[in-house]
Amino acid sequence: MSTDPKHHEKINYVELPCADLEKTKQFFSTVFSWTFVNYGPDYTAFSDQGLDGGFFRSDLQSTSQHGSALLVFYSRDLEQTQSKIKTAGGKILKEIFSFPGGQRFHFTDPHGNEYAVWSDL
Repeated sequence: MSTDPKHHEKINYVELPCADLEKTKQFFSTVFSWTFVNYGPDYTAFSDQGLDGGFFRSDLQSTSQHGSALLVFYSRDLEQTQSKIKTAGGKILKEIFSFPGGQRFHFTDPHGNEYAVWSDL
């Protein structure tokens, strides 16, 4: 987490629930090449992904249907990213669709947290 004055009162970190830290780490390492630092048996952190954050052990899921914020990734190739997500055990919730400014799709990680991926190409 940054203490740089230019980051004052800006979004700095995100924490997400997951029941299986190892499975979640494997998914994000496979799909997005993330690396993690473990902080005990119930927490793991990631950094340098546009926004730093972590996963905490929980049986709850983060979904927009239940009012959670939606984290959105950018991709230069939606089909390739979608394929990687499926191969790594993610589930596609909404297939690729157009919206003003580009296209996107929604997916869940193996734990059920919802995300989206968009592209302007």
